[in-house]
Amino acid sequence: MWTELLIVVIVLAIATAIGVVYRRRSGVLRALPGSAGRLGPPRLSADDLGAPLGSTATLVHFSSAFCQPCRATRVLLGRVADMVDGVASVEVDAEANLELVRRLDIRRTPTVLVLDPDGEIVRRASGQPRLAEVVAALGAVRA
Repeated sequence: MWTELLIVVIVLAIATAIGVVYRRRSGVLRALPGSAGRLGPPRLSADDLGAPLGSTATLVHFSSAFCQPCRATRVLLGRVADMVDGVASVEVDAEANLELVRRLDIRRTPTVLVLDPDGEIVRRASGQPRLAEVVAALGAVRA
């Protein structure tokens, strides 16, 4: 009996640790690592997104129809775009744009990309970001 109890405790501890790490990483806007084997960070054009890029930055939000955090992310990014001059917010339906999703290795929704004025991806977050992180990422783009 003690063996089974010990196994259950170990499994619960491992699952809890994985959940904590997953939760802490979710929605954090990270700078993209160096582009080994590529000519540079990925770039997106207005044609890729189906909408014009912002003159200062563009917030790209990949969403799906039944994603509840996607709705909150849409509102958050819209608020930021309204607050900061030259920032555009573009929502991309992941299901309708599978080629772009594969090209950018989007694995979950919401995924948020921060683009510079040239369309270069400078920050990326999987999960719903927080307002302060989005504003800080825009500050890094403008600097």
